[in-house]
Amino acid sequence: MDLNDKVVIVTGAGSGVGRALALEFAEQGARVVCAARRIERIEETAEAIEAKGGTALAVPTDVTDMGQVNRMVSRSLESFGRIDVLFNNAGSFGALGPVWEVDPGLWWNDVTVNLRGTMLCCRAALAHMLERDSGILINMSGGNQIAGGTGYSASKVAVIRFTELLARELEHEGSSVLAFIMGPGFVRTEMTELQIETAEGRKWLPSSKQAVEQGRNRPPEDCARASAKLIRVACPELNGMTFGPDTDFDDVLAGRRS
Repeated sequence: MDLNDKVVIVTGAGSGVGRALALEFAEQGARVVCAARRIERIEETAEAIEAKGGTALAVPTDVTDMGQVNRMVSRSLESFGRIDVLFNNAGSFGALGPVWEVDPGLWWNDVTVNLRGTMLCCRAALAHMLERDSGILINMSGGNQIAGGTGYSASKVAVIRFTELLARELEHEGSSVLAFIMGPGFVRTEMTELQIETAEGRKWLPSSKQAVEQGRNRPPEDCARASAKLIRVACPELNGMTFGPDTDFDDVLAGRRS
């Protein structure tokens, strides 16, 4: 799919990887719907896009609230007439510590944002995509073996399996809509800053601080560029697969078609 003049929704677009995704897609010519809870942050992203001659719409959205998610999709359709791509980037990693000590509320919030939020956004966008028989869904994965971060990890494993099964459901119905998983690598963001700066984070995820100190953290633009490439090469042969910043899409396509 050529992104030029396409309509893309990016959740969690107010900062970090989400902002990088929104800027990259706009650079490729897409009209971008920037969604997140903090209106001032997504307005900054939208303004940055428009300052470069792009088109953007800021829609404050809590992805765990079905009413707000449905309104986000409705606003997108009212403004641009269609939705070509949904990138579910919004995420939470607030529960740090072992299961027997961690705050159950924070733990469940990670699961709610990461899994329920992804499902609600997919569900709302699919009502439109299925009718047009066209569209791409990309769901963000993450670390799935993080001791001290079981809420985040368990929810990201669930997002991966959810996306794989969603792809099978779409195929079962003969739909041309495609679903993919994208991993960002380790990126220094507000979310990972908690792992670097807090005592619990340094105890359970010392690799985060080490990655930053050793310069091994990735710029968010790596994931954004890989995601744009995935959209360009998206095809049924790749449906349901997981990709990352280091994916060689030419090799992937060659392997799937050989």
